[in-house]
Amino acid sequence: MTRVLIVIPARLGSERLREKVLAELQGKPMIQWVWEQAKAARLASEVIIATDSEQILQRVSAFGGKAMLTSTQHSSGTERVAEVAAKLNFEIVVNLQGDEPLFSPVALDQLIETMLESEAIQMASLRVEILDYHDYVNPSVIKVICDNQDNAIYFSRHPIPFYRGREAPLEQWRRDGFRPPELLPPAYKHLGIYGFRSNFLSALVHLPPTPLEQAEKLEQLRALMWGFKIKVPETAYDSVSVDTAEDLEKVRKMMGG
Repeated sequence: MTRVLIVIPARLGSERLREKVLAELQGKPMIQWVWEQAKAARLASEVIIATDSEQILQRVSAFGGKAMLTSTQHSSGTERVAEVAAKLNFEIVVNLQGDEPLFSPVALDQLIETMLESEAIQMASLRVEILDYHDYVNPSVIKVICDNQDNAIYFSRHPIPFYRGREAPLEQWRRDGFRPPELLPPAYKHLGIYGFRSNFLSALVHLPPTPLEQAEKLEQLRALMWGFKIKVPETAYDSVSVDTAEDLEKVRKMMGG
């Protein structure tokens, strides 16, 4: 049986909302919610939180989670995940961000199932249809377009696809909030989760960054620009990344308080 490791990178000094992974949500730190969602995935063999902080390590230990202390020098969560993966023996490694307290275990299993479909799939993620106009134009919501085999063509903070000459339905979308069905193809939001073959992950983090990755500030573009495929099937399960205080309040309201 293929062994699958979910690693949750969680650093203390996040840029826009400091110590966000320790923010309280219904009496539990956010990182605990993420860990519990990951543990509920049927196909996960192990779940480990990768952190640069003794404080996070202690909180994880307090709620019964498993954590590993990693370098403070990493420039991305992917590098932190790769450090943990290099010390363990798992064939598939999933990177689930520590600021995704609502991420569905069903979507996690869908991603893992995608990786299990073929050994040729070295990297995978998920996408969900964008229905709300403000998500379509929001640079914090990452967009992705894919080919007919669900392989990513491009990721961007810019609205893609660009609906040329469709001003009337675009204005209707802006006004009503929901995409008119004649605006095709649909726009898709990229969910911030990745599955990797462990040897591919090890190689990926040693590749030099590319200009497009640096321009968009999207590290997944490194894989595309070096010529690798990213399988990105559609899912029905959206999620909310907590990057700002406003995101945190939104999640609290979604949780009912």
